[in-house]
Order: sequence, then structure tokens, then C-alpha cells
Amino acid sequence: MANVKVYDMNGQPVSDLELNDKVFGIEPNTVVMHAAVVNYLANQRQGTQSTLTRTEVSGGGKKPWRQKGTGHARQGSTRSPQWRHGGVALGPKPRSYSYSLNKKVKRLALLSALSSKVAENEMVVVDAIKTDEFKTKTIVNMLNALGVDGKALIVLDSTDKKVIKSAANIPGVKTTQYNTLNVYDILNYNKFIVVKDAVAKIEEVYA
Repeated sequence: MANVKVYDMNGQPVSDLELNDKVFGIEPNTVVMHAAVVNYLANQRQGTQSTLTRTEVSGGGKKPWRQKGTGHARQGSTRSPQWRHGGVALGPKPRSYSYSLNKKVKRLALLSALSSKVAENEMVVVDAIKTDEFKTKTIVNMLNALGVDGKALIVLDSTDKKVIKSAANIPGVKTTQYNTLNVYDILNYNKFIVVKDAVAKIEEVYA
């Protein structure tokens, strides 16, 4: 089993933590991680783009000229797709891009993402993240003390509004809970900062 150090908010090591290999020590599967990321991004698409067909464009009720004898090609409406200001043929319409992955695939992808963070030394375990007031500087000081530079994902064991609001204004920093983790967020951030109690809950769910 892999061992990681547990730090306090001042960046000082306070203990060691043994991680469960079933969750944090598997061989990362890049194929399923890629599938999970593509699925996440597809599910985020709103799919609200819309174009007007020839039946929805205003005007064009009258035949522009008689069928024969003018020298022009025959036309039935000025709202046909070949006309300026005409409708769009085969254009996009509102639709859902979402689709679901197999449960076993989603589970393997998440475990692979967690294991990859441990393997690349990008996981930082903190004994507790607390603040007595809504203060961004508290979280900034913690990140500096932990040597975190760049994008960071902070995983809490419960909803703490003071911590969430304090971190909200920091560029590249996102807070989430252990039960709303997804593969995209884990891989998208350089550092994976987890509260010690959240690690236990993640292992309890996925081990």
C-alpha cells in the first residue's frame, strides 16, 4: 500500500496515511479515462443552437415568377435555401448530446484518475481545512504553505460554505465534495488536495 504524508494548513507534516491500493494504487487505464472525459464534455453541451428552415423564415409566400417562359430557373419561393435570406437546409436544431457510460467503465475511470494522481505525486492530503471567516487569504496562505502552484482541486468531506466561498475568488482553484468527484476535474487540475476524512470516505465508497 502507498503511504502519503498528511499536512496541516501551515504545510507541516503531522502524520502518515496508508492508502488503499484498490482505490489509489491500480494501474491507470488511459483509454477509459479518455472515454470518461469525452463523456463529461459531451454531457456539458447545451445543444441549444438552432437555425431556421424554409418553413420558419418569414416571407416567400408568393411564387417569384411564373413557371415557364421567363428564362429563369423555376422557383416556388424566395425562402428556399438557395436564395439570400432563405432558410437553412439540414442546419442544427436543439438536441441533447448527452449519453451514458457503463457503470463499470465510469468506476474504473475514476479509480484510474485517482491512482494517476498518487503515482505522479500530485495528491496532497490535509488533516483538515477550516476557516473561521470568509477570507480568501486563508486559503491562499494554505496553498502557498503546501507549495501548490497552478490549478488545484480541493476535495472536502462535507459542505463548508466558508471554505468554498473563501476559495471561490482564487484563479484556477475549485472546491468540491468527495461524493461529486468526476474524472475530468481530477485530471484537469495540477494538484489534488484532499481532506483526510474525505480520503476515508472515498475509500469506503470505492474500495
